[in-house]
Amino acid sequence: MSVPKGRRAVLAGMLALMSAGPFAGTGPLLAGAAPLPPRTPYDARTPPRDPRHLRDPRDPRDLRDLWPGAAVTVRGEHSLVVGHRVPAAVLRDLAARADRARATIAAIWGPVPAVILFPATDAEAAALAGAGSTRGLAAMATADRVIVLPSGYARLTGTGRDVVITHELAHVATGATRGGRVPMWLSEGFADYAGYRDAGIAVRTAAAELAAEVRAGVLPARLPGPADFAPGAPRLAQAYEEAWLACRFVAERFGEKALVRLYGSDVGSTLGLPAAEFTGAWRDYLRKELT
Repeated sequence: MSVPKGRRAVLAGMLALMSAGPFAGTGPLLAGAAPLPPRTPYDARTPPRDPRHLRDPRDPRDLRDLWPGAAVTVRGEHSLVVGHRVPAAVLRDLAARADRARATIAAIWGPVPAVILFPATDAEAAALAGAGSTRGLAAMATADRVIVLPSGYARLTGTGRDVVITHELAHVATGATRGGRVPMWLSEGFADYAGYRDAGIAVRTAAAELAAEVRAGVLPARLPGPADFAPGAPRLAQAYEEAWLACRFVAERFGEKALVRLYGSDVGSTLGLPAAEFTGAWRDYLRKELT
């Protein structure tokens, strides 16, 4: 089966890659699954419980209490998925993907609890995550779980779903940016490294947008910073691709353990390279991999 080229195509539905408005209700979430039932006043009348009031966020009894009397729990081999008015086939499929994602992250980072919530609506997801705008998102990571955005997740390819769930679960494992102490290129690049690691997608396919620039002789002068990852940034896809390939470069040249050690450290202490030398080696790696 051919794979659509570029991060925009593989992960269509992620906020970082979309400018279109939210998608809702145009088809089933999974091939062969029944569409979601029509909305009822229950959604508005009975909002999800505040997860901060739960005794243990990984306790399935507490998770079911998010939607009293309406939650469906599906267990994978090493994952727990709780859905609200989502077809059981979709939850079982997600549990299998979460198991694979957990295995990938465990091999790189270490064990991580694979707890996934699948609300009935994007509004429910935003409430659970305490998020403002969720426009275009497919999933979000909090401190201890991944929350699926139904509209964005529905737009993902099967490969995209695997990559996104692994990406977000990697954020759970690492604690994301750890209060700003980790550069965003490392936080997002590591999550993409985990997401793409076992996806079987060629580098030039996944990084098609950046590859087009490199083939044209345009190389980034620096690693991407916070502004490059902001929604609506002109080179948003390329920023993710640059960050991913920076982490892939570290893993290939210095080993995955060195990539993990970068959390809480820096390239000089961990890799023995001054920052400028690391940037130059990364640029050479981009040229080699993408041309």
